Amino acid sequence: MKIYEVGGALRDELLGLSVRDRDYVVVGATPEQMIQSGYRPVGRDFPVFLHPQTHSEYALARTERKTARGYHGFQFYYAPDVTLEQDLARRDLTINAMARALDANGAPLGPVLDPFNGQADLAARVLRHVGDAFSEDPVRILRLARFAARFADFSVADETLSLMRKMVVDGEVDALVPERIWQELARGLMEAKPSRMFAVLRDCGALARILPEVDALYGVPQCAEFHPEIDTGVHVMMALDDAAACGYALTVRFAVLTHDLGKGNTPAQMLPHHTGHEGRSVTLLRPLCDRLKVPKACRDLALLVAREHGNIHRSLKFGASALTRLLERCDAWRKPERLVEIMQACEADARGRLGFETVAYPQTARLSYALDAARKVDAGAIAAYCHAVPQAIKAALQRARIAAVEVALNPVSDLAL
Repeated sequence: MKIYEVGGALRDELLGLSVRDRDYVVVGATPEQMIQSGYRPVGRDFPVFLHPQTHSEYALARTERKTARGYHGFQFYYAPDVTLEQDLARRDLTINAMARALDANGAPLGPVLDPFNGQADLAARVLRHVGDAFSEDPVRILRLARFAARFADFSVADETLSLMRKMVVDGEVDALVPERIWQELARGLMEAKPSRMFAVLRDCGALARILPEVDALYGVPQCAEFHPEIDTGVHVMMALDDAAACGYALTVRFAVLTHDLGKGNTPAQMLPHHTGHEGRSVTLLRPLCDRLKVPKACRDLALLVAREHGNIHRSLKFGASALTRLLERCDAWRKPERLVEIMQACEADARGRLGFETVAYPQTARLSYALDAARKVDAGAIAAYCHAVPQAIKAALQRARIAAVEVALNPVSDLAL
């Protein structure tokens, strides 16, 4: 029985990056031998075991055979005669298909084993598939796109891009299950430069199959006065990269990605103007979230940002009444912390324009100031005062909040009068 460290840990070490997770492969062992050695079995599709002390995962070396379309259409073969090179050959990219032998204490033994020239591709900054097995799993298209977002200075090998395009034409991407699409998209959104993920997906044709609402934004013109970058798809990607640079949460990044979906179906005669695109964005966003089974927190924030981002951009001109109604629509009384994320998405939207990358966004401070004032209103006291007429409570509370916001925005003391 021989144990090897494989995959991303070696890749990241060679790149001088911190290691997130370590993966291990065992060659020359049976499941029974692993159990006898104290390992606990946890794998369902193929044998994976937890180390008795470290609880790290150790998988038996295996090969795969494609039996049907999609992510689950595989038959696995594992036995003591499966070699390390056979196991590495089924992996996605050359930079992930390296290994290093370990001794009984987990210390490295000898040099990195690199049968598919992963180190050369690391040096050349190239994402290249290992072999034809890449085409058997459509998730690998998403994974490669995600790696492009993490390693923004890497390019995709021409032959790999050609293979990905063929996979899309052959319908492999259409067999992806929503959970895996969302899982990979979410991970890619959290990388350093998420626009690269969408660039790769668009280049191979997969974006039109996975997120046609986003793909439709490319080539759609906007008013040059406000959007010197012109192209709506370019704008959304600039805003998304700004959100990533600021370290915003997944909820915010997904909201930025989807805030302008309605510009993709603006009537041609209206272009380059996009009047009413906020409402059209909401209409497109709901089925998108249903289709990909987007988590509720991401869905809810994205819907609010899609619907209200135009109003928030214009809110510097709003008086106390309009500001209060805007805050109410954002459910800011119950969830003030969500307003922070809404404003982060709107700031990224404002900065995601050519020449506006460092623009100030005073709307955030003004709305936050208005919210603080409105939340100081004693809702309990108003409810007690109006208890005889319950239907009057809501109107009285709104009037009190508007008055509080008015005073906060325009403070005038009695002495000044």
